[in-house]
Amino acid sequence: MASIKSLPLDQFLTNLAAKQPTPGGGAAAAVGAAIGNAAASMAAAYTTRKKDKESGNAAKAEKIQVAMDVSDLLQAADDDAEAYADLQRTWKESDMPAEEKTAIEARALAIPTNLVETCHRNIKTINDFLPHCNTNITSDAKVGIHTLAGAARAAYQTVLVNSPPDEEKMRLQKLLREIRDVEDGLLL
Repeated sequence: MASIKSLPLDQFLTNLAAKQPTPGGGAAAAVGAAIGNAAASMAAAYTTRKKDKESGNAAKAEKIQVAMDVSDLLQAADDDAEAYADLQRTWKESDMPAEEKTAIEARALAIPTNLVETCHRNIKTINDFLPHCNTNITSDAKVGIHTLAGAARAAYQTVLVNSPPDEEKMRLQKLLREIRDVEDGLLL
């Protein structure tokens, strides 16, 4: 399969909807997170006017644009597809060494776990930026938050499929509650 980041959106969606193992939910979550980052980055791009530079808001906006890079998230979509293909091998190859199987399972868990953490971090970053954002476009920064929140919850579902330890589930659930608190604050 071609790299997800090189596919046109319509082709990615066609592949996602097809009866095939990848791309799947983990890749969908990562692409969703990339869209959330892009929406927030666009809001920051509109916070670079002369008055934003004078107030210091443009400097904050530039930091958001750097922080909201989408390439790592699109790479995570590809990594998830690759990890799932490897995970499928663990089900089929009965002679696979235990340490290889353990490493594959750990990677399959780490990718969506990292995505939940990235979404959480980016949501906090965007939320902190909102008071400095161009008031005419804060709705797009909020779209970024809500899209990242959905991506975090979707990634968590992929985490659960990979049977994480209870402590890890509790840690990630705490991050999801913090995300929900940010979202609830935006809906008032």
